[in-house]
Amino acid sequence: QVQLVESGGGLVQAGGSLTLSCAASGRTFSSYKMGWFRQVPGKEREFVAAITGDGKTTSSADSVKGRFTISRDNAKNTVYLQMNSLKPEDTAVYYCAARPSYRSLSTNYKDYDYWGQGAQVAVST
Repeated sequence: QVQLVESGGGLVQAGGSLTLSCAASGRTFSSYKMGWFRQVPGKEREFVAAITGDGKTTSSADSVKGRFTISRDNAKNTVYLQMNSLKPEDTAVYYCAARPSYRSLSTNYKDYDYWGQGAQVAVST
């Protein structure tokens, strides 16, 4: 099992940047594929980005391509989401999630086994 704790959320003006961090504890961090998802009230959780256990392969949603970057530091048991050129429509609660590395890199939130508590990101105009 793995425990996940997000940090780094906050309020930022449109065009600004934020970096979210997700610290993991428990079993070997590199044995998990990691994902970032976001959710606004009344809508389903939405895929943002995902990364393999070794950090060599990533995937991201079209809506954030070129603006958001997912990365990880296995020595620090941490995955990051660097968010640039933020837009008001990026406002959401952001969650990190984990699934065992032997499974495929997935964009479906239902495929992830472990979740953090969420970090609020608000982008003002």
